[in-house]
Amino acid sequence: MNEATPRTVVLEYWCELQCPDCAAALTDLHSLRERYGDALEVQLRHFPLEKHKHSYAAAQAAEEAFAQGRGWEYAEAVLARTEELGERGEALLVEIAAGLGLDAEEVDTALVDGRHLLVVDADHAEGKAIGVTGTPTYVISGERLDGGTSQEGLRARIESLADAALGR
Repeated sequence: MNEATPRTVVLEYWCELQCPDCAAALTDLHSLRERYGDALEVQLRHFPLEKHKHSYAAAQAAEEAFAQGRGWEYAEAVLARTEELGERGEALLVEIAAGLGLDAEEVDTALVDGRHLLVVDADHAEGKAIGVTGTPTYVISGERLDGGTSQEGLRARIESLADAALGR
């Protein structure tokens, strides 16, 4: 078999889009993407928390943004405004979509018709099953790293696991 295809490693980023700690973690994600490029596939996984009443809607809106091809950009824009999301809710989610040039009406409709509920529910259930209790949490090479209490040292640990998985 030809091994011309470069190896990739998956980093699951269990996130809640109303979580200030998840917003802070974006700095590390950007650094990791810069270091590894396409060798690191970062997957956004939803873990809405009950304490943030708009996090579930934000996860659904993000899924609609992914369906429209701009999911990461949308998720990062929402994370940049976590406090405002707490105050304005779904109206802000639709406004952010419009500001990014997404079909904001479709984002609004997706929030009403619940077309992305199953994806969000499945992520949440899987997160619980593997021991996710807070956000952000990372899973790489089968190892769960909890960033909900502190981001200290997590990027270095992720890099160590990624380097090992990539044979670096």
